[in-house]
Amino acid sequence: MADLSLRHVSKRFGQVEVIRDLSLEIPSGEFAVFLGPSGCGKSTLLRMIAGLETLGAGEIHLGGARIDTIAPGDRGVAMVFQHYALYPHMTVRQNMAFGLRNIATPPNEIERKIADAAEMLEIAELLERKPGQLSGGQRQRVAIGRAIVKQPRAFLFDEPLSNLDAALRSRTRIELARLHQRVRATMIFVTHDQVEAMTMATRIVVMNQGRIEQIGTPMEIYQRPRTRFVAGFIGAPAMNFLPVAAVREEAGHLVVTLPGGASVTTTVPAAGLRSGAALTLGVRAEHVHPGSGAPARVDVIERLGERTLVYANLSDGSTIVYDEPGDVVLQVGETVHIAIDGAAAHLFDAQGMALHG
Repeated sequence: MADLSLRHVSKRFGQVEVIRDLSLEIPSGEFAVFLGPSGCGKSTLLRMIAGLETLGAGEIHLGGARIDTIAPGDRGVAMVFQHYALYPHMTVRQNMAFGLRNIATPPNEIERKIADAAEMLEIAELLERKPGQLSGGQRQRVAIGRAIVKQPRAFLFDEPLSNLDAALRSRTRIELARLHQRVRATMIFVTHDQVEAMTMATRIVVMNQGRIEQIGTPMEIYQRPRTRFVAGFIGAPAMNFLPVAAVREEAGHLVVTLPGGASVTTTVPAAGLRSGAALTLGVRAEHVHPGSGAPARVDVIERLGERTLVYANLSDGSTIVYDEPGDVVLQVGETVHIAIDGAAAHLFDAQGMALHG
């Protein structure tokens, strides 16, 4: 295990700056997830750590030693790719042994490491098969096993679950979480899927346009997003955003008005905010409830079994999504009245920065 440190790292492809003066510290043994939309720079950052892309500027250190100046094979990292990258003419055993043979590992040690990894990943019965005889999930476990036998100081995962079906993705997430608990190695996982990030990460690094928007535990990111971008990217369904205006102060907290005139008392301090200031209120579906608040017309009903998501239009045409029990009786076109839990609401200024209490 080893700490990973990125210091003022930048990267350009021609005139396009994909990583912008980025610094990050990942403690030894952490499961860090780089999360962000396609094109935000997360995979490029991972490839620079692995040595598959050169740095435009900055330094990368692993375990206290600088690694961006040395060959990829000497960095002490192992990478698991989205497309597995297995040799089709080799058996599973040969695929897992290939890298170890290249560094002249003794044959008995190779066999021991393969046996240990195969037992851990439950692929011992697959060792004599070739990749073409395996399912997608089995191939992914072989690719992970090939990384494990190298006993790297850090594991790098580049969207390794994106080619799996939904059920297999869920099972593989659990397997990776268990793997981290067993080996206690530093792991960096790249994904655009916020469910993968929330369920596996020790900390999430939310990226946008080559920069870090926020770093925190999954619940810190979910409950106290620093920017509107983070608030909208994390959570399913996405956070509701409504234009509001600051109207008054109540016990030191800001009261805002929704489209249609209903008011919400937030926990955001009113100090420094003028009456009438244009803000954006953010609230998650679980913090919106039927009540005596703003009227809204039901537009879409999404039944998910244990819960129902109701999409309703406010008087100005804004859509708000809220939770109902799975067996709720509602019809499209029906008028409902909704209330917002102001203690759980977020406010964002014109620049998209959160105003926290």
